Amino acid sequence: MISATNIFVKYGDRVLLDKINLVIQLSDRVGLVGRNGAGKSTLLKIIAREYTPDEGTIAIPNEGTMGFLHQEMFLPKGKTIMEEALTAFKTVRALEDRIAEINDLFTTRTDYESDSYNELLEEFSDINDQFQLMGGATMQADAERVLKGLGFKDGDMHRLTDEFSGGWQMRIELAKLLLQKPDYLLLDEPTNHLDIESIIWLEQFLKTYPGAVIVISHDKQFLNNVTNRTVEVELGKLFDYKAAYSKFMQLRQERREIQQSSFQNQQKVIAQKERTITRFMAKATKTKLAQSMQKQLNKMERIEVDSEDTAAMSINFQPAPRSGQIVVDAKGVKKSYGQLDVLDDIALKLDRGDRVSFVGQNGQGKTTLAKILVGIETRTGGEVTLGHNVQVGYYAQDQAEALEPNLTLLEVMENASPPEMRTKLRNILGAFLFSGEDVEKKVSVLSGGERARLALACLLLKPFNLLLLDEPTNHLDIISKDVLKQALQKYDGTLIVVSHDRDFLADLSSRTIEFRDKKLYEHIGDINAFLEKRKMDNMRQVELQKSKPSKAATTPAAPKELSKEEKQEQKKLQRSVQYAERKIEQTEEKIAKIEAEMAVAGFYESADADKVMKQYKEAQKELEVAMEEWESLVEELEVFG
Repeated sequence: MISATNIFVKYGDRVLLDKINLVIQLSDRVGLVGRNGAGKSTLLKIIAREYTPDEGTIAIPNEGTMGFLHQEMFLPKGKTIMEEALTAFKTVRALEDRIAEINDLFTTRTDYESDSYNELLEEFSDINDQFQLMGGATMQADAERVLKGLGFKDGDMHRLTDEFSGGWQMRIELAKLLLQKPDYLLLDEPTNHLDIESIIWLEQFLKTYPGAVIVISHDKQFLNNVTNRTVEVELGKLFDYKAAYSKFMQLRQERREIQQSSFQNQQKVIAQKERTITRFMAKATKTKLAQSMQKQLNKMERIEVDSEDTAAMSINFQPAPRSGQIVVDAKGVKKSYGQLDVLDDIALKLDRGDRVSFVGQNGQGKTTLAKILVGIETRTGGEVTLGHNVQVGYYAQDQAEALEPNLTLLEVMENASPPEMRTKLRNILGAFLFSGEDVEKKVSVLSGGERARLALACLLLKPFNLLLLDEPTNHLDIISKDVLKQALQKYDGTLIVVSHDRDFLADLSSRTIEFRDKKLYEHIGDINAFLEKRKMDNMRQVELQKSKPSKAATTPAAPKELSKEEKQEQKKLQRSVQYAERKIEQTEEKIAKIEAEMAVAGFYESADADKVMKQYKEAQKELEVAMEEWESLVEELEVFG
């Protein structure tokens, strides 16, 4: 159990955490929520003992282990991905080395009856059991499974970590933490650099995680799927709810309504008593009674309404200059990276005022086409023509991270501003919640959400009539997402939005373009109409689906017609794959339950320890066999397309 008591943190005149208390049990799945800059990351660093509060204490069990995924992290260079991932097994590999040493000794020792030989046998047996229990026999397979779950391919395993961007390096660090299986797992915005498949895999992993999980995230669905408790950080205080995010929002609203009602009722009582006291004080015969009533009133415990942080950005895009009727006309566009084809002979036409969403799996070319349209990326083939007087506003996926860290906020704005806007820069920064001395802060001290707000502020400095936003909600808190969406709904130019956030995309576009198999498939309507047409509940199903588009989509070519026998074989294989997937899921659940049983204090001294350890090894072997069977079936099924 972790216990944080009377934690107080102050930055300058601002109180970030005001005498807060928090207890984390090993069974907890905590979502740490709140506005950007509220103090969530600071609280995680305090729990991890990487930051010392001005006041207060943190108590952590001596035997408890902790893993912390930062927003900023740096991997050592010169190792392959697999080598770096295997550093998670430091203790296990030390056991492996000792087992090798003892095996070497066995080849030379002949004193089979001696006490020292028997002691060596006992040590070998103990160490080997411990090695197996800690996953030593499956280290490589476990590391590969976790890395693949987080999006790496077979060919990536022996590439150097230096070759990967910061987002992919974060995945490597996350893989190491998951493989270590610490008692307390602290995750600061783990989904920011993950695609939808990796997010869902991580959700499944965390659902059966044997220790405590504390996660900061602005992804509502991720929080709902992973957490069972929500702790809100607001204006220096903590508010603790035994519920996942959506239920927390409901309980939060109910608490505030009850609190406000109680406050108003008490104010009525106080006002009535004060009137009575004033009236009695005017009469000599009732002065003592009035004084007594005043003492009672002074002792009354006053109800206070918790303060609420309602500050929000103010975004108003400049009116779009008039463009020609055709804004974008792309024909036969192709894009390849070496042998890898990303886009193949695609066409896209946008008229003035069109509002389009780009959706689909990561790696299907959404960002690539966006960069081609704005001229940042060169195409391998085809033509892209922008219409008359088209002026482009572009927000890149990594726009916030690309800001110069050593500049102040005001300097960043000055570098991006045309001369006529220079006098308005402080007002614009104020509208994005950067006021007073904030404008002199260096970019390097800003949180991810604050950087995202600054990047958006820069976007407002020039007028444009074609606005292209690539994952603009990364790092933004939930209120900021809503404000941006409202501003985009009022924007009067042509709009393209790349996103996998259903809440954000709803009612934002009139056309939805799905990227799949190097082609574009167009659907009329917003994201909700698209999902309804595809008979899907959410964006995750869209981005996970591997099959060909439904008849509702405009397909580029008719699929190959299968014979009756081929169709029967295909259905049989599909059922077998589904059965294999269920078997894997059930086996993983069995392993998680056994691991939870083994994590209980005193387990190794119990009478059932040997029996349970045997079950654990058998379950691991069962999972390995099930995975091999599933892979074989999937390969057979792929023959049918």
